[in-house]
Amino acid sequence: MNIKENHSEADCKRSKCPVSCILEILGDKWTLLVVRDIFLGKHTFKDLQSSAEKIPSNILTDRLKRLEQNEVVHRELYQAHPKRYRYYLTQKGRDLKPVMESLIVWSNKYMPETYKLEDIRKMLTDAQN
Repeated sequence: MNIKENHSEADCKRSKCPVSCILEILGDKWTLLVVRDIFLGKHTFKDLQSSAEKIPSNILTDRLKRLEQNEVVHRELYQAHPKRYRYYLTQKGRDLKPVMESLIVWSNKYMPETYKLEDIRKMLTDAQN
């Protein structure tokens, strides 16, 4: 079967290949960093924007909208004037944890100067307390 056969526009834009489909949601240099930061306890726009990578505000807005549309995050209003939201991972988003950990392990193996998985787990634990 050709990998491009039988795909619907509603499911995936380019093909039914699972890698291609996930890249439509997470496949840029910012989106997984936003997911990472929410895992690490950053929930407001300001907190997310303050990360070391310095995501531009227009890109952060776009990525949060995309993640919300794809049910990876949900937002909750915490201030009415001006409107401000907190962002949380949905179950679908939380299910990315083993994927993120696998990327970290791979990075640790081939880029030894990166944070170790144990250190990131500690950061996550500290953020949850």
